[in-house]
Amino acid sequence: MNIAEIAELAGVSRAAVSRYFNHGYISEEKSEAIRRVVERTGYRPSVQAQTLRTKKTKMVGVIAPKVASASIGRMVEGLLAVLNDNGYQMLLAVTQNDPKKELEYLQAFHEKQVDGVIFMATILTAQHRRVLKKLPVPAVIVGQQLGGSCCVYHDDYHACYDLTKFLLEHGRRRLGYISAIQEDQAAGAERCRGFRDAVCDMDRRELTDNMVTAAFSFASGYEKTGELLGRCADLDGIICATDTMAAGCMQYLRERHIRVPDQIIVAGHGDSELARVTAPPLLTVHYSYEKAGEISVQMLLELLSGERAALREVKLGCYIANIPEDMRDTDEEVTGSGAS
Repeated sequence: MNIAEIAELAGVSRAAVSRYFNHGYISEEKSEAIRRVVERTGYRPSVQAQTLRTKKTKMVGVIAPKVASASIGRMVEGLLAVLNDNGYQMLLAVTQNDPKKELEYLQAFHEKQVDGVIFMATILTAQHRRVLKKLPVPAVIVGQQLGGSCCVYHDDYHACYDLTKFLLEHGRRRLGYISAIQEDQAAGAERCRGFRDAVCDMDRRELTDNMVTAAFSFASGYEKTGELLGRCADLDGIICATDTMAAGCMQYLRERHIRVPDQIIVAGHGDSELARVTAPPLLTVHYSYEKAGEISVQMLLELLSGERAALREVKLGCYIANIPEDMRDTDEEVTGSGAS
């Protein structure tokens, strides 16, 4: 079968069939006629022929740090929804949090001739910037802010600032912080800066010393809780850079019969499903991960179509979630910064 035969069977022009398969404008009546023929004949357009004709592979490369992550999973769901609606396929590369692997996959995607790249970044080095600048296809960064690049990221600074201030205003005066690595600008450096600035602005500068750094894992959150309490035995609240770290923290406290939240309240970032199944539910910050995935793909498709040539940065807001009843000022959850 070819396009001419499909057009004859459907009673439409070859141009209409071409627009149908390339997601162009076509009337509902003609679209339905072509769909019926396609279903009856089992016709599938040749990907190779389309690539040669349009110079497009209809493939987007996605680089993710890991798959065992609630936030990454939610971003992938968001971007997949838009890719599927626009007839694109995803080629997923998982780096296992290895910056060298990120660089290798960026080069591999260049060679595989994808139409564009979605890069879920963690650590952006000078070499990352050089490679991204030389990419022959459009790229959108998700999760980190990078000047001179299209990117979608969250307001990590105000997320942790607002959460820290919220706990201080609700009677928790001896806070500790379990940070992510500082090389991660968003989850590490920005959230840490939010904690530091909040305690200083609330006249609790001495709390800036109550900090340890953990890896992005349950086990590391568990281990670093012990280290933090060894240094600061009188804490009444612990804020963690991620929900996974916070779950490990809660497990450590539970095993030592430290009551959560009565003696020590634990808070995280991410509003993952994990935050809802802990006992008690984990105080956390909600980030719009699905929306970040959707916006990043929409931005990439705009670049591919030439609709918007200017570089754009989109910052998404956040809000505090799972607030305990005795800490609620109103029936609504505390809202943070909006998108910009």
